[in-house]
Amino acid sequence: MKRDFFRSIATKKKVLSFAFVLLALSPVMAQGGATAISNAASDIKDYWDPIKLVLKAVGGLVGFVGGLRVYNKWTNGDQDVNKEILGYGGAMVFLLVVPEFVTAFFA
Repeated sequence: MKRDFFRSIATKKKVLSFAFVLLALSPVMAQGGATAISNAASDIKDYWDPIKLVLKAVGGLVGFVGGLRVYNKWTNGDQDVNKEILGYGGAMVFLLVVPEFVTAFFA
């Protein structure tokens, strides 16, 4: 009985010692906050131009589809043409303007 008790204490000490060693080594292996932020910003800058191009293409596609839907409703005499114009126009403007704001933010 006593032997098992002392074994469990020794095991607990080994586990705690290992945990303390890991905690002591983690600051050595971690990179600084400013370095991490600058690395993330440079990664975003690398990927941003293709993403911006895709967002503009999606905005153009939304505008084209919206224009077709508005034209279809207008020729059929529907009353909610203004809602369609505002909905698709707002989505198109949002998709075309947001990349420019984000570019200004990261520049």
